[in-house]
Amino acid sequence: MHIKWHGHACFEVTTGDTTIVFDPHDGKSIGIRPPSVTADLVLMTHDHYDHNAVRAVEGNYKSFMMKNGRFEFRNIPFYGFATFHDDVNGKKRGPNTMYRLTAEGITVCHCGDLGAIPDNKVINAIKEVDFLMVPVGGVYTMEKDVLRKFIELVNPRVIIPMHYRIGGLTIPVADVDQFLEMIPEEYIDYVGNSIDITKDELPEQKECWVFDRR
Repeated sequence: MHIKWHGHACFEVTTGDTTIVFDPHDGKSIGIRPPSVTADLVLMTHDHYDHNAVRAVEGNYKSFMMKNGRFEFRNIPFYGFATFHDDVNGKKRGPNTMYRLTAEGITVCHCGDLGAIPDNKVINAIKEVDFLMVPVGGVYTMEKDVLRKFIELVNPRVIIPMHYRIGGLTIPVADVDQFLEMIPEEYIDYVGNSIDITKDELPEQKECWVFDRR
């Protein structure tokens, strides 16, 4: 499996000959470079401009916007789970869909702009995923104490922080360092812009992988 970060909440996951893109932005609208990616499947967690810019993605792709339930694409099963973008049941910022997929024996969960801890049914469905892509910049998503509890409940193999301040970003979120303060230094791995990983290569101990945008 190949995982690449395109800044903000946009990730590219490639398995075999299939490329899946989560939450594309157009770059220009948020002050950073646009993603350069060709997709087969685009999954969008909610209908906000910094997460729904399918026009920035190349290819003859199939797209899903906030689709909840079980789906399959090219023998890759994936699920959408209904959650909220805030802590008042969506009254401020609306709904949010978390996506979990399984490929090559690896489970990936993209949280989108998760604003509150989901119900137990959703927690149980994503519990102990291999990769948890989680927003850590606060303001529009879970703040630090709630985020800590959420991660403890899910208990992922690898935490991948996203949706935090990087150079040029015009959205007022915190930088990643505030989140990393709650992770022991020996468990943090700076992996660069992309990584290739197999099931057998997953770390034995729990880690936090920090991607950068090149």
